[in-house]
Amino acid sequence: MPRRVEFTKAGSPSTIRIAEMPMPEPTSGEVRVKVAFAGINFADLLMRLGFYQPRPPYPFTPGYEVSGVIDAVGDEKTGFTVGQRVVAAMSTGGQASHVVVDQNRVLLLPDEIELDVAAAMPVTYLTAHHMLHHLGHMTKDESVLIHGGAGGVGTAALQLCQLAGVTKVWATASGSKSKIIESLGGRAIDRHNEDFVSIIKKETEGAGVDHILDPIGGDHLTRSLSVLKEGGRLYTYGMSAAAPTAKRSLLRTYLAWRKTPAFDPLRLMTRNRGVFGVHMGTWKDEKVMQAQLQKILEGIMSGALSPVIDSVFDVENVAEAHQYLHDGKNIGKVLLRFK
Repeated sequence: MPRRVEFTKAGSPSTIRIAEMPMPEPTSGEVRVKVAFAGINFADLLMRLGFYQPRPPYPFTPGYEVSGVIDAVGDEKTGFTVGQRVVAAMSTGGQASHVVVDQNRVLLLPDEIELDVAAAMPVTYLTAHHMLHHLGHMTKDESVLIHGGAGGVGTAALQLCQLAGVTKVWATASGSKSKIIESLGGRAIDRHNEDFVSIIKKETEGAGVDHILDPIGGDHLTRSLSVLKEGGRLYTYGMSAAAPTAKRSLLRTYLAWRKTPAFDPLRLMTRNRGVFGVHMGTWKDEKVMQAQLQKILEGIMSGALSPVIDSVFDVENVAEAHQYLHDGKNIGKVLLRFK
C-alpha cells in the first residue's frame, strides 16, 4: 500500500506519522515516480513547527525533492517511459512512496549517478546555484561568506565556489565541523566561539564580502549586512533562528521575527547593496530551474561536484531524522529512504 509522511499539527517531531494513501494517478503532462529517496531539509522542520510559508493546512505531506523510478506516465507527450530513473524537484509532497510530478520538474538520470546522490541534489545544489550564479552572477575574483557551511546547502555552495575558481571563501559552522569546510576550500569560522563580523572585517581590511548566504535570519541578518561589500548581495533563505530546538515556541519565533531587520530601500540604494529572498519551492520559472539542474548534473557527472550525504534514515524513523537536524549533528545532506 502506498504511504506518506504526514505532519498532523504544529509541534515537535512526535506530531509526525506515517499514513497509508490512495495510489496517485498521473494526468496529461505528469509522471508518477516510485520514490527511492526523499530529501529532508530544515525548511521541513520549520513547516512542521508552523513557521514556514507557504504551508498547506494540516495534515499534509512535506518534501521538495525525490529520486526513484517512473512507474506510470499520464501520456506519451511527457517524453518519459516506465522504468526510467529520475530525479524531481517538487513544490511540496515529496516524502511519499509514490508521487505525481509535472514533466517539467523531472530530469532523467545518467546510469552513473546513484539514486541517493540524486536525491541529495535538488534543494541544496539548486538553492546554492540559484543564489550564487542565477541571481548573483558570481565571478572567480569575488568573495563569499556562507553561514551553515557544513550543512547541505553550505557544502554545495562551497563546491560551487571551488568549481568557479573562487578562493576567498569563509564559512561558519560548529568548531567540530571545520574539517569539512577546509576540505572544500573554505576558511572555517567557529560560530559558537568566534565573531564572524570581526574576522571578516579584519581579513578583508574592512571591505567586506561580495556574497553572503544566510539561512539563520533574525538579528543575524543585520550582522551579515554589516560585512556586505559595496555592490554586494545578501541572500536570505531560511529562518533557523525561529526554531533552535525541536519544540514549538511562539515567543522564540516572535523574538526572531521582531529582530529581523526591515530593509530600507533608500539605505540599500545609498550603500549600493542588495538583498534577495530565496525559496526554490515557490520558484515558478521551470525552464530556469531545469537549466540549473542540468548544469548541476553535468558537474556531478564530471566529478567537480559531489553531494555530501551525512546519513540516510528509513522513512519509519522520520521523527528521529527531524531531531537529528534540530540537534545540528549533520554534515551535509540527510535523506529518507523508502524501501
